[in-house]
Amino acid sequence: VGDSGTILTSSDGITWHNRTSGSTEMLWQITYSNSTFVTVGGSGTILTSSDGTTWTSRTSGVQNFLYQVTHGNNTFVLVGENGIILTSSDATTWTPMTSGTSNDLYGVRYVNSKFMVVGQFGTILTSSDNGTTWTSRTSPIDGEINRVIYSNNTFLAVATGGKIITSSDGISWTSRTSGTSNYLYDVVFGNSTFVTVGL
Repeated sequence: VGDSGTILTSSDGITWHNRTSGSTEMLWQITYSNSTFVTVGGSGTILTSSDGTTWTSRTSGVQNFLYQVTHGNNTFVLVGENGIILTSSDATTWTPMTSGTSNDLYGVRYVNSKFMVVGQFGTILTSSDNGTTWTSRTSPIDGEINRVIYSNNTFLAVATGGKIITSSDGISWTSRTSGTSNYLYDVVFGNSTFVTVGL
């Protein structure tokens, strides 16, 4: 997914097909779970598809930019500008939740039996009731936290200024030395290794 409602699909990663999204908004991120593709982006855009080919616009009820969507414990949770959090059991009907912050929220994951959200000004939020109530956690950094994962018994989040923070429980966090001051955007874990990338 990408600019101007762009959606491309491929069965082999080699040959790609342009699909009609029905949107001209930037599509920022996409997930697949519960037999459903869900992509989110500008002006509160939510699109869903069962096959990646035919897409349906869903009502978000907001005009804010939506940054990320994830699925866990039979619940979709998405986050966006100004503290926006929406939840859904079917990716069709979305319900706004009170996040307790007006900071932009950039990342959301279902990790270690809880939803975790990260965002602007070092924001870290956790929820153990499928996104209904959220608890703010103290962060050792005040920059933009972009992504968070849980692997190898460790919560790990990456942020602006080359900042990386880790936690064993998702509550108490420790800053780590990355060796760079560049903007870190995303992080994955595979083959016994955490890998982060950025600008």
